[in-house]
Amino acid sequence: MKPIIGVMPLWDDEKESIWMLPGYMDGICQAGGIPVILPFSTDETVIKRLTEMCDGFLFTGGHDVSPELYHEEPLKELTVCCETRDLMEKLYLQEAVSTDKPVLGICRGIQFINAALGGTLYQDLLLQHPSYIEHHQKPPYHVPIHEVTVEKESPLYRCLQTETLSVNSYHHQAVKTVADSLQVMAAAPDGIIEAVCMPGHRFLWAVQWHPEFSWRTDENSRKIFQVFIGAAAGITK
Repeated sequence: MKPIIGVMPLWDDEKESIWMLPGYMDGICQAGGIPVILPFSTDETVIKRLTEMCDGFLFTGGHDVSPELYHEEPLKELTVCCETRDLMEKLYLQEAVSTDKPVLGICRGIQFINAALGGTLYQDLLLQHPSYIEHHQKPPYHVPIHEVTVEKESPLYRCLQTETLSVNSYHHQAVKTVADSLQVMAAAPDGIIEAVCMPGHRFLWAVQWHPEFSWRTDENSRKIFQVFIGAAAGITK
């Protein structure tokens, strides 16, 4: 049976409405999963029930992660957060980890997962980690903009069988200190962490780049979705 994947909703502040980029949904579908957009709720009873129903969870991009989550003061006017989303995703992450449900994080997803598990973030790369590497590309977003180095002993290497990966990039925050429970799987030449996993968990990966934009044209992006959906379906690779 195809696994059901709970997809974290994006939030529009102006319209006070959830929304979704089709690439997340289509990437899951092409890999053999059934994506379901989760309700925008912090009701713990609802979250526990939906965790039981879903076989895996996709943590999407969007708002900045609140610095309060990693015990820092926000940089004025540079962070745009959504407290309800942070709380909701923290509850889902706790449930997913405690029940060993597969998790994939993308962009904000890697940042949020790292912060929620005890790591810290760069609130703004231009201010706190200026670099010659372009981390905030212009459209088209599926085109690779820089390379990352994949750790050879990592699950990401075992999946992709390459030590160098060309990725797209669209973010202004990034992992700073890595949470103790996470392991680095890839990094950019300027030292920015680009992928992490949680050893001992059935499947918890997170990447800083955007396979939801590139899966149609990039085999490695498709493989990331496929190994995630395989884990949610109970297939071990």
